[in-house]
Amino acid sequence: MSESGSDPSHCDVAIVGAGAAGLFAAIWAGRAAQEAGTSLRIVAFDGARRLGAKILVAGGGRCNVTHWRVDDSDYAGSTPPAIRNVLRRFDVEPTVQFFSELGVELKREDTGKLFPVTDDAHSVLNALLAAARDSGVQLSHPNRVTSITASATGFHLTTTGSTGDSAAPGASAATEIIARRLILCTGGKALPKSGSDGAGLDMARSLGHSVTEHLVPALVPLRLPADHWITELSGLTVPAELTLRSGTGKKLVSFTDSTLCTHFGLSGPSVLNVSRYLLMAQFNDPGARLELSWTPGTDVDAIDRALIDAKGRGVGSVLRAHIPERLMRAVCAAADVDPAATAQQLPRERRRALAQLVAGTPLPISGDRGFTFAEATAGGVPLAEVRLQTMESRTVPGLYLAGEVCDVDGRIGGFNFQWAWASGFVAGTSAAQSLLPSAAE
Repeated sequence: MSESGSDPSHCDVAIVGAGAAGLFAAIWAGRAAQEAGTSLRIVAFDGARRLGAKILVAGGGRCNVTHWRVDDSDYAGSTPPAIRNVLRRFDVEPTVQFFSELGVELKREDTGKLFPVTDDAHSVLNALLAAARDSGVQLSHPNRVTSITASATGFHLTTTGSTGDSAAPGASAATEIIARRLILCTGGKALPKSGSDGAGLDMARSLGHSVTEHLVPALVPLRLPADHWITELSGLTVPAELTLRSGTGKKLVSFTDSTLCTHFGLSGPSVLNVSRYLLMAQFNDPGARLELSWTPGTDVDAIDRALIDAKGRGVGSVLRAHIPERLMRAVCAAADVDPAATAQQLPRERRRALAQLVAGTPLPISGDRGFTFAEATAGGVPLAEVRLQTMESRTVPGLYLAGEVCDVDGRIGGFNFQWAWASGFVAGTSAAQSLLPSAAE
């Protein structure tokens, strides 16, 4: 029997945050106990009245569960070997099998993303909630954990309300909970209305962990000056390449994917993917800059040569073969070039400037849309501070970390969910196993 017995103020494993990582950690903690024939009181706390906000909005409401191929190169933050060590413990194949066993079949789209065949994120969330309850997990919400302290007897949690399953509206009396093991799955700072407002990072600090010096939005749309010509193309979506260069011009990273022009600047997969690298680079290299090629795979010199070789044809006619009409006219206007003019009628500098805008538009990024519109957080608790085989803290015995609270963020495509599944699995299984009779004292 659990040492916490039936006392509602005690539990064996407390999970703070019942999002993707938290639910997964809870499920696997419960399954580990059931498999060992041991009763453990496992409680997942969350401040949200309705769980799973991030799951429900992911993938346009369809929930991009994972990607058909995942490796450490799809992530940033902590070192690739550390990320790889955790990912290989629960990779794509067991993820697909896990959801299939819950009745959620996944389909692979042309992009490599895996979505539920229902095209409905509710099917994913409902399956996770059912699996948690089947694993004997108690889901306590809305019940926000406001503080945590560690002691020789475990962890003391102060919460805002009842410890009961799906606490009744209005339950707001502070409650003290003692837990033998604690799993932090509080997320980072992205989409704060879902509950991941950075409080979990403060909790990690209060328990003795460090958090990376910089925390920035990841997978976030970028802003341009209000009068920039790209903002006049709002609604236009094209394949484009975003390249980040250092102040010295060295290529740091690039992404080619769908790109959306908006009234405030730029969005779309290519922009979201490059955003964290730009925002992080600017701390150490104020000269870091972003450029956009509307013709991926075709550089400035190739565009310039195409203009020259098309003798007798207007530059607009030449560019139509590479970019949409609306974009062609906007580029020509930005370069102060008449689309009907031939290359031979243009000064060399004007022709080169046009080619540059087509194949390498410099982007004077003025900011980003912030954590409210970000899909992830860049930064967090470094993986160097956890034991990768268990996700247990190297600083605080009995404390485990999983999900976005860690310094790991992936690109668009289901990679952040895969990190949640993998790290949640390791943390939940390990926390429960450490309490089993067979565990070493």
